[in-house]
Amino acid sequence: MATAAQGPLSLLWGWLWSERFWLPENVSWADLEGPADGYGYPRGRHILSVFPLAAGIFFVRLLFERFIAKPCALCIGIEDSGPYQAQPNAILEKVFISITKYPDKKRLEGLSKQLDWNVRKIQCWFRHRRNQDKPPTLTKFCESMWRFTFYLCIFCYGIRFLWSSPWFWDIRQCWHNYPFQDFLIMFVHHLVTIGLISFSYINNMVRVGTLIMCLHDVSDFLLEAAKLANYAKYQRLCDTLFVIFSAVFMVTRLGIYPF
Repeated sequence: MATAAQGPLSLLWGWLWSERFWLPENVSWADLEGPADGYGYPRGRHILSVFPLAAGIFFVRLLFERFIAKPCALCIGIEDSGPYQAQPNAILEKVFISITKYPDKKRLEGLSKQLDWNVRKIQCWFRHRRNQDKPPTLTKFCESMWRFTFYLCIFCYGIRFLWSSPWFWDIRQCWHNYPFQDFLIMFVHHLVTIGLISFSYINNMVRVGTLIMCLHDVSDFLLEAAKLANYAKYQRLCDTLFVIFSAVFMVTRLGIYPF
């Protein structure tokens, strides 16, 4: 059984890492085993660096939200209080957890007779109970402020190093001498993501990967800024930022990115 399964798996593995598909003519994976300008080429094991990096970023996030974002939220008037707590009721709680969070008309009428409550009161209870599970505005503000700060810093970091790179101004340079390119400058930048970026990293598609990440970052922090303004109830600022976000998103992801 195991031997029979090895055939299809070997074919799949060979197809996934086909040199003919990924690499230029007369270039093989073995050619990437040697050093390049004293740095060496990307290796799959480099992706393991993501885990300690992610742990470090998570720790920084906890400190940021507690000692920077929360004081900022309190300073602009966002209250440190949770949603309205629903009145304790064992019967309704059992229905909410085990059956449905959105009871229909028939169930509401049955609960009304069972509890001797009117239907409107039961509907209010379920609404309050649903809101009780949602994070308070203060928590959402802190999360958005962290994402705004992180996205903005990553975007500025990317622009800082890409500005002097030739492939920032001429995307044809992304494929010049591929795959024999130096990867060191944007190494840390690529560890921000795991999935698709990890795959492109192993294939040494670093140049085009940096451009794509930068295009994505430019609109992300604008969206988080709009959320911050919304949580702070600065509606006009929120609307303005959202319009700017929409314009930047369409230009970068629907215009520049496909191009």
